[in-house]
Amino acid sequence: MQFDLQRLLIGEDIPYSFLAEVLARTSIMFFVLLFILRLSGKRGIKQLSIFELAILISLGSAAGDPMFYREVGLIPAILVFIVVITLYKIITYLTGRFEKVEKFVEGKPVKLIHQGKIIYRTFRKETLAYDELFSQLRQNNITHLGQVECAYLETSGDLSIFYFSDQDVVPGLPILPDIYDFPAEDITPGVSYACTHCGETKAVLSSSDVCAICGEREWLQARHEIRVA
Repeated sequence: MQFDLQRLLIGEDIPYSFLAEVLARTSIMFFVLLFILRLSGKRGIKQLSIFELAILISLGSAAGDPMFYREVGLIPAILVFIVVITLYKIITYLTGRFEKVEKFVEGKPVKLIHQGKIIYRTFRKETLAYDELFSQLRQNNITHLGQVECAYLETSGDLSIFYFSDQDVVPGLPILPDIYDFPAEDITPGVSYACTHCGETKAVLSSSDVCAICGEREWLQARHEIRVA
């Protein structure tokens, strides 16, 4: 097959005059999409729930194809918009009336940290990685888990954090990268250590001791300093 610059640039059997139609299609679908999103009352992208993200993906697909495919007309795409936004309004109404529908569509917040320790079984069910969890905690000036009374993973993916008061801070797992990445090899008697997987703290006898909560064998010396905001 010979190299065809026109096919590379615009596609096979498509005249350059179609570019003017692409311009018109894109302009129309852009303003239709903007109008639909304005009607739906969308929030900031970081606050989108899974349900709202599904709506945006559906609208994006419906908007994109008629922008540059000749065989896709504008009217079917606009009909898709009408159906999707109608479903959005109906489901939003139902979630406000029925708790079961709300839980199915939006999900519910999940408690990940309690009393300075990771709720290990719950955490393992989520798609959140340790790096992501610790990163969000560090962004709130947290240096070890003992500063956290509890933390919830919201349906938006954000982390809601509640702190111990200074006098109630407990020994906890340090989450600073330069410390967390190097588990203890030598154990000091009488010192509290924290499991690097669940944050369970105790006085261990050796670095190979098994954590009673998660069954792992990696420990870090627990920290006890207060949080500095």
